[in-house]
Amino acid sequence: MSIALAVKQLTKTYSNGKKALEGVDLTVPEGSFFALLGPNGAGKSTLINILADTVKPSAGEVSFLGHDLFTERKWCKQRLGVVPQEIAFDPFFAPRDILKIMSGMFGVKPDMKWIDELLERLELSEHAKKNARQLSGGMRRRLLVAQALVHKPKVVILDEPTAGVDVELRKRLWGFMRELNANGTTILLTTHYLEEAEELCDHVAIINQGKLLTSQSMKGLLDNVGSSSLVLEYAEPKTISDDIKNKLADFCPRTQENKVILSLKKCDGHTNFNDAYQAALACWGEAISVNIQDEDLEDVFLRITHENQS
Repeated sequence: MSIALAVKQLTKTYSNGKKALEGVDLTVPEGSFFALLGPNGAGKSTLINILADTVKPSAGEVSFLGHDLFTERKWCKQRLGVVPQEIAFDPFFAPRDILKIMSGMFGVKPDMKWIDELLERLELSEHAKKNARQLSGGMRRRLLVAQALVHKPKVVILDEPTAGVDVELRKRLWGFMRELNANGTTILLTTHYLEEAEELCDHVAIINQGKLLTSQSMKGLLDNVGSSSLVLEYAEPKTISDDIKNKLADFCPRTQENKVILSLKKCDGHTNFNDAYQAALACWGEAISVNIQDEDLEDVFLRITHENQS
């Protein structure tokens, strides 16, 4: 497996003593669509700003496509595109001119065919000659995406790229990102839209309080870390007496309106569904309906980060 980014023991302590990153190790496979998730203040932005060369690390190493990110910065910048959270272009230029200028800053000759395609795919063509300060917030976000892609980078970092972008446009933007990824572009994404991360990304890392909590394939996280519950619905609400609680101790029983919920355990991809179901039958009899409810990415994210804080 080729590696796009290899972060080793990356540490950042600010002058006020705040530790933003504490020995983070992270590997991003080449060609992956990789989600970097964490609550506000987790250290995501610091990590991305280090990769973008706007923040200097206190310690650690970063290998980018086999090259040292810090000592071979020019080589790396020509192959890396970053969509920052902050607006980062001159507001007095038109979008097409901004993209031409940025091409030169990346050391490549402006490819007008590609620039026009970017403007079209990001739905900025009709605004291409406007002064950038006339653009709406959503348009400016899309212009940042175009700016990061203008030199056809091998790796793209998207830091909350769809903030302020409406739902339908977000879907079209993600369709474009999927195409780029399918054609070999590695994408590292931070987002608070966890349902989008689950749908788009094949790998995921979760960071909190400057520490990496987990990093693995999306499927592996949901299969191995995500939990399942047996949900039984009855005609009337059920109570959990001390006796029943003891009998079902292995399943952490709880109620929700007319439902009884039992936690399942996973082993080799299988759950102890039958044991839980038979135990529930013995306590309450047949249910109106029986379902298995799997945790989604948001459930796993909230549980893992909460456990880290406690």
